[in-house]
Amino acid sequence: MKHLAFREIEGNSPGFYLLLTMLLGLIGVGALAFFMMEHHGHIITGMDNQIVWGMPHIFAIFLILSASGVLNVASIGSVFRKAYYHPLARLSALLSVTLLVGGLSILVLDLGHPDRIIVAMTSYNFNSVFAWNIFLYNGFIVVVTVYLWVMMDRSLQRYYHPMGLIAFTGRFILTTGTGSIFGFLVAREAYDTAILAPLFIAMSLELGMAIFILVLIASCIWANRRLGVGFLERPKNLFGIFTVAVFYLVTVYFLTNLYITEQRDIALFMLVNGGIYTFLLWVGYLLVGTIIPLILVYHPVVGKTMQGILTATFSAVVGGFSLLYVLIIGGQAYPLEIFPNMEIVASSFFDKGVHAYAPSVWEIMLGIGGIGVTFFLTVLGLRVLPFLFLPTALAGVKPEEVD
Repeated sequence: MKHLAFREIEGNSPGFYLLLTMLLGLIGVGALAFFMMEHHGHIITGMDNQIVWGMPHIFAIFLILSASGVLNVASIGSVFRKAYYHPLARLSALLSVTLLVGGLSILVLDLGHPDRIIVAMTSYNFNSVFAWNIFLYNGFIVVVTVYLWVMMDRSLQRYYHPMGLIAFTGRFILTTGTGSIFGFLVAREAYDTAILAPLFIAMSLELGMAIFILVLIASCIWANRRLGVGFLERPKNLFGIFTVAVFYLVTVYFLTNLYITEQRDIALFMLVNGGIYTFLLWVGYLLVGTIIPLILVYHPVVGKTMQGILTATFSAVVGGFSLLYVLIIGGQAYPLEIFPNMEIVASSFFDKGVHAYAPSVWEIMLGIGGIGVTFFLTVLGLRVLPFLFLPTALAGVKPEEVD
C-alpha cells in the first residue's frame, strides 16, 4: 500500500500572486456591483416585482448546490469506507465550505443593505423555509469545519466515521431545504411540486462532482503535481451516473406537469414556446449539459483523456446553470394564474402575458464576485494548510494501492 502525503502548496511564484490578484479583481468587480446596487437601488438591475430572484440568485443557488454535492467525495471515503477517496477528502471539504461562503456572500449583498441579515438572524418565522435555511447554512459550515479538523488531526481519527455520517446527513438536509424554498411555494405553478427537493439533491451531486474534478485537475497542474487519468476513473464514472440521475428527475418533472391539467401550460411554455427558456432547456441543459458530457465520459477513447474529462465536467457546469435559469427565472416570468379559467381583461398583477427579464451587467458582476470569493478562499486554504495530496507520483498510483 502507498501512503500519500499531504502538503500545502508553495505559493512563492509570480504565478501564485498573479492568480490571487486576478481573484481579488473578481471580488472587486462584485464589490463595485454591490455598491452600485445599494446606491441606486435595484432599479438598475433587471429584477422587479415579478422577477424577484434574478441572475445573482442563479449564481448563489448554483454555488450552494455545488457546496453540498462536492462533499460527496469526502463522504464516500468516511461513510462508505472507500479508501480510494481518502486522498481526495480534504480538498472536498475545503471546497464545500468555500463554495457555500461564496454563494451566501451573493445572497447577503443582493439584499441591498447587508445589515438586514441581522433581522433574519434574530427574528424567525418558522412558517418560512428561509428561516430554516439560516440554521442549515450556518450549521453546515460548522459541521464541515469540524469534519475537516477531524480529518487533519490524527489523534481524532476515531471520530472520522461519526463526523462523516453527520456531514453526510447534513448536506442532504441542506439541499432539501434549498429545493424546498421553491417546492413549497404554491403561488408559482413551476415551483409547486415536491420533486424539486430530490431534483436539487441530484443536481448538487452532479455539479459538486464536476466542480471537484475541475478544481482537482487545475490544482495539480498549477502546483506541478502529476495526476494520472486512471486516478479519475471512478470520480468520472460517478459523475456520469449523477448526470443520468438529474436527467431522469428533470424528465419526471416535466412529464408530471404535462399530466396535471393545471400545470400543463407552464410545462409547454418551458418545453415549446418559452423563447430563451426553451433554448436554454434544450440546448443549454439537454445538449451541452447532458448529452455531450455523457458521450465524452463513456466514450472508450475520449473518456480516458484529460481533455475529454475536462470538457465533460465543464459542459455539465454550463448545463446545470442553464437548468437553474429555466426553472427559477422561467418559473417567475410565466404569468400568475390568479383566476383559473377566467379571461382577465385588465390587471396590474402580472397575470397577463409572459414577463420580460434581461439580467443587467450589475447582476452578473455580483455573481462573478461570489465566484471570486469562493476560489480566493480556496487558494488561501491550499496555501496555508496541507489540503493537496502528493506525490509527483499520483500519475502511476492505481486506485487499489491507495491507503
